[in-house]
Amino acid sequence: MSVKTALITGGTKGIGKAIALAFLERGYEVVLNYCHDERSALATQEEFNMLGYCPVLLRADVSDEAQVRAMFKEFFSIYEKLDVLVNNAGVSLIKVIQETKIADWNRVFDINVKGTYLCSREVTDKMIFAGGGAIVNIASIWGEVGASCEVAYSASKGAVIAFTKALAKELAPSNVRVNCVSPGVIDTEMNAELSGAEMEELISSIPVGRIGTPADVAEACLFLAESSYVTGEVLSVGGLFGK
Repeated sequence: MSVKTALITGGTKGIGKAIALAFLERGYEVVLNYCHDERSALATQEEFNMLGYCPVLLRADVSDEAQVRAMFKEFFSIYEKLDVLVNNAGVSLIKVIQETKIADWNRVFDINVKGTYLCSREVTDKMIFAGGGAIVNIASIWGEVGASCEVAYSASKGAVIAFTKALAKELAPSNVRVNCVSPGVIDTEMNAELSGAEMEELISSIPVGRIGTPADVAEACLFLAESSYVTGEVLSVGGLFGK
């Protein structure tokens, strides 16, 4: 039986790093995509090496079509097939709409939406030819319910959810499943700019009484990657936050 493969975009930090570790521990061959921070990427690779794993690093800006194509060309020069694509790379933006510039809006949509589209488009034929596969997109609870002062981010993640549902219907006959994980408040660098008081207020609004961890999201990704009869779903990982 051949070893399964997974590629995680934005896979060297935060949620992406936790997802990568979960797949490595499950026995997958894992490729970690990163964009700018080579030092952090190499440190993550070394950390995984010390745990006995050998992930491959591939650099690409997921919003750049040529770079995405080059990344997957290199991937398929190493591996015959891709079993799981996790579209995790993303950026946030906290600004009121009046202060959200066109450049801000475009950057959020380029990475969060266009990146998901480009990477998914690049692997679908390969997965269909191989007889199946799984795409897991990382959205956000704000894509479901919206967040004040995060209109661009909420809209981009709502688009990821709609993209997931549509692509799942398109690819289901080919045994390629497309699902979405929708994290709530997760303990990552993306939320580091929140003050202690803001974080306490958030925690008080979460019924389970704590913020989530990257490992919580990683477990959901594994479930969706390996559940052969689940597609087109949005799995919220937020302790009922925002519900």
